[in-house]
Amino acid sequence: MKTDRRVDIPVYDTSLLRDVWEHRVEKYKEKQKKEQERIQKSALEKINQEWQYRIECKKLKSHEVEVLQHYLGRTALSDTKSRYTGAKSILSKFILEVDGDDLAQLPESLLEKTHLQEVHIRRTTIYKLPTWIEKFKHLSIIDMPKNGIQRLPAEIGNVKKLRVLILNYNRLSSIPPELGKCEKLEKLELSGNYLEELPFELSNLKKVTQLDLSENNFTSIPICTLRMTSLKLLDLSINMLIDLPEDMDRLEYLESFFVHKNSMEYLPTCLENITTLRMVVVSGDTLKFWPSLLQENPAIKFIKLYDNMVDMIDCGDMEILETMQDHEKEFMRTYIGTLKERETVPTYTTKVSFSCFL
Repeated sequence: MKTDRRVDIPVYDTSLLRDVWEHRVEKYKEKQKKEQERIQKSALEKINQEWQYRIECKKLKSHEVEVLQHYLGRTALSDTKSRYTGAKSILSKFILEVDGDDLAQLPESLLEKTHLQEVHIRRTTIYKLPTWIEKFKHLSIIDMPKNGIQRLPAEIGNVKKLRVLILNYNRLSSIPPELGKCEKLEKLELSGNYLEELPFELSNLKKVTQLDLSENNFTSIPICTLRMTSLKLLDLSINMLIDLPEDMDRLEYLESFFVHKNSMEYLPTCLENITTLRMVVVSGDTLKFWPSLLQENPAIKFIKLYDNMVDMIDCGDMEILETMQDHEKEFMRTYIGTLKERETVPTYTTKVSFSCFL
């Protein structure tokens, strides 16, 4: 009698296996997406920034704290629009103020007020300045942040008494070269626009002491900037810079220099030649080389801010590691102190892991 040696071999439909794995991959991706959203909503990043800020403030003088506070707090300005709940318009003899209005363009009735000296307009839908702005011969301040301005007229160059021009958080992609005729300009703020370059004609602005070009699309420092020889504060943070020119020391009166959140790996040695330099803020994540004098000179506040704390440890810099440990202790004390000051217990918790060497 023969033994039946047949073996049953199961046969699977490959489409079923594929469906199973595709379902698992889809669930994994969905889980990753939810985790990223959770991290974005977490208070950890904000707490970390506040912690770094408080630690650095202890090393600075009062006027230096004010400069750093303006620098670190500026990006939050773009969020204030949603918190604004009203509108106001003030017209005095020499000052025009408009805030939170649905105004789409400046009314021609303003031509009856050509004696105005200051214009402060924010949170409107104005998308351009009129060509008749040149008729305001006494205008010294144009303060128009957080509107929808897309372009400036060439006629702005005829406002010869202009000292302050603030156009932060608009939609500018270019600046007219005629602005270079405003030779009395002392403060120019163009943060939060879509600028990639500035016209060379702005080299004529020899009296500008504060220039804010942060949160734009610059890949290099505009040539005209290095010819603004009176500059004391230069802000190029949150752009796409990969290096700095070797003739930065043209700015012989520069005091505060912000280049945080760019992609630079080194700072040029010519920065050592700027004897007036008092504060330099950079991103520590990407920076590999910087002039030794920036750290050795006690008169200079050389501040490295980190977005990725893990990379900071992996780099093997023991000095940074020890500083971080001190920061962690100070952070915990500060954070616990803020909890005690609150009237109510927070309704959320965030798990945070610290390893402090006591």
